[in-house]
Amino acid sequence: MTDATPLLELGLVLFAAALLGAVARRFGLPAIVAYLLVGLLAGPFAPGHVIDRHQLQLLADVGVILLLFEVGIELDVRALQRDEPPGLLLAAPLQVAIGVALGAAVALATGLSLPGALTIGLATALSSSVVAVNMSRSRRRTIDDRTGRTLVVWAVLQDAVSLVAVALLAAILDPSGGGVAIALLRLGAFAVLASLAHVFVVPRLLAWVRAEGDTFLIVSVSVALVTAAIGAVAFGVPVALAAFVAGLALSADAQAQEARREVIPFRDLFAVLFFVAIGTLVDPSAILENWTWLALALGLVVLKSLISTGLAAAARLPLSWVSRLQLGVGLGQIGEFSFVVLGLGVAAGAISSGIFSAVLAAAVISISLSAIAVRLFPNAA
Repeated sequence: MTDATPLLELGLVLFAAALLGAVARRFGLPAIVAYLLVGLLAGPFAPGHVIDRHQLQLLADVGVILLLFEVGIELDVRALQRDEPPGLLLAAPLQVAIGVALGAAVALATGLSLPGALTIGLATALSSSVVAVNMSRSRRRTIDDRTGRTLVVWAVLQDAVSLVAVALLAAILDPSGGGVAIALLRLGAFAVLASLAHVFVVPRLLAWVRAEGDTFLIVSVSVALVTAAIGAVAFGVPVALAAFVAGLALSADAQAQEARREVIPFRDLFAVLFFVAIGTLVDPSAILENWTWLALALGLVVLKSLISTGLAAAARLPLSWVSRLQLGVGLGQIGEFSFVVLGLGVAAGAISSGIFSAVLAAAVISISLSAIAVRLFPNAA
């Protein structure tokens, strides 16, 4: 007889995440905070029954693939060049570069190795595009449309920059893979292949099945999964990064935008499991033992906010000084791509599980504080 325990666990996890997510939103917090908490409570470091993490991880992998596939589709580079101020296209990548340099310098000063320091630097330099979207669309928002759009574009541009940064970091963390040059070559080859497939094959396939609603949905989801798997297996590209490349290659196609709308409900469902799975990795006792890393990570997030505000002014973005401050506060958190980066660092042994737990705790705190603080500005929406 089939053991239904994993199904029961999955159902209870989703139910708990849904309820706590609704409670978090009532208090003006992002639901991501609740999902991470559910993972913490169901993980091996909390008393009580422990869920089967292997089963959860498989579904979580689907979640991060769909999440970053959808983010990639949303990033239409040609539209950004046409519609956004040129200064924004320079400010966001520069902020990531400065953030990585500062974060790595601080981590090196603590005695961490260069690969570990770069892991911390990149993880703290990135913000959450998911949280940025929620801030710009929240019913309680005080952010105006122009600032909200800038906030979302800035966060998505960070994701685009991480396309190369994560590939470089993965090569540094795994020298046996051939080094940085080989990693960039593999990423470039995969990007070319994905672009060719998503320009000449996938749009025609989506158009062909467009009239069949269920088939269109299945094809949309399977394109994300298959492309990400090919990138990981054949080219050695991290699966989350491969999913982002796949979405990016489709971003300018009208059929892809429809596919994105179809994928979003599934993305939301499986993304919950991704954040829950991340939460199961957190060891509360390790946070106490590594409280200095918690403080350092939060300090780097504050620096990121200040740097973002300064770069918005230097780039002369069409925002008031209050809106620039609000933009900096809105970017003041550690995002979902950071979780992927930290996972690579732990897997390679560049950072310890204790440091991971401390930085993840900083992510939860920073997400909560930025979601609240961004609404403390005068209502201009």
